[in-house]
Amino acid sequence: MPSSKGPKIFNNRNSFAQYFPRKLSAQILCILCVITVLIFGYLTISTTFLGKNCNSANPRSISVVWERRESDFNAKNSVSDASLLINGDVKRHKVMGFVGIFTGFGSVGRRRVLRQTWLPSDRDGLQRLEESTGLAFRFIIGRTTAQWKMSVLKKEVAQHDDFILLDIEEEYSKLPYKTLAFFKAAYALFDSEFYVKADDDIYLRPDRLSLLLAKERSNPQTYIGCMKKGPVFTDPKLKWYEPLSHLLGKEYFLHAYGPIYALSAKVVRTLTALRNDSFRMFSNEDVTIGSWMLAMNVNHENNQELCSAECTSTSIAVWDIPKCSGLCNPETKMAELHKKEECSGSPTLAE
Repeated sequence: MPSSKGPKIFNNRNSFAQYFPRKLSAQILCILCVITVLIFGYLTISTTFLGKNCNSANPRSISVVWERRESDFNAKNSVSDASLLINGDVKRHKVMGFVGIFTGFGSVGRRRVLRQTWLPSDRDGLQRLEESTGLAFRFIIGRTTAQWKMSVLKKEVAQHDDFILLDIEEEYSKLPYKTLAFFKAAYALFDSEFYVKADDDIYLRPDRLSLLLAKERSNPQTYIGCMKKGPVFTDPKLKWYEPLSHLLGKEYFLHAYGPIYALSAKVVRTLTALRNDSFRMFSNEDVTIGSWMLAMNVNHENNQELCSAECTSTSIAVWDIPKCSGLCNPETKMAELHKKEECSGSPTLAE
């Protein structure tokens, strides 16, 4: 009967319509749960493993510990001739130039003013500087037995993350040993065309330094600096300075002023293979490096823009030559120079 069949058909369709949404909702909910679990797992794995390869996740400050042979432990001024140990699995970072800024425990103010002028104080700023110039920058410092100084340094490292910490005593008289340790560590950490040693009391134009290092050179063994003449032989008991050398009638050789100079990768690779007693250590670091360059017969490239007494349209490094080895009052003078248009604002002209 039509009247009886109609309601039956209607009731059957209504039951199916009520059943189907409940079944579909359960399936969708199940699928969403699975997707949520997969996404959470992916994010966890990415954070744990993939994040290690991200530049922003890697610590920039590195502690370097030198392996020592047992016979080295009692050796004075010993820096290991063996391999170095670096905290964490660090791969060599490819850059055009690596700049190590030599600093000490008493130079907190200098580092502060550097980060307020030509050197960025944050990770993003350092990254942008590296991308625009091809240069990486780190402060280079040794260790001390004064725990309070190490504690202060640790806080600064945590805040700025722009150091390489060498396992060598931070002392002015041991600067040549620190310099050798620096080049060995820098070569192990950075795959660079040039390695630059700079002091923390000079006003530097990274963009112009980048152009200098980027020039094509026929000689792969190159030593770039603001060159001066110094004695071939120096009495280690005497503090060397040029007038005394004139009086003693010493022979002369060219070497770079200490505040800033650069060594090509091939030169630094040779230095990394040296035993620490291979060459003589003089009391002055710049004389020491210069004597090694003489012995290695490298190409000396003299550039007076690395020792400008004032900011010009071509100056690369500015310091109070010859009055001081660096800026005479760096914390004040650095800020004053940075305010001058000819120092910080003048364009970089490609040659």
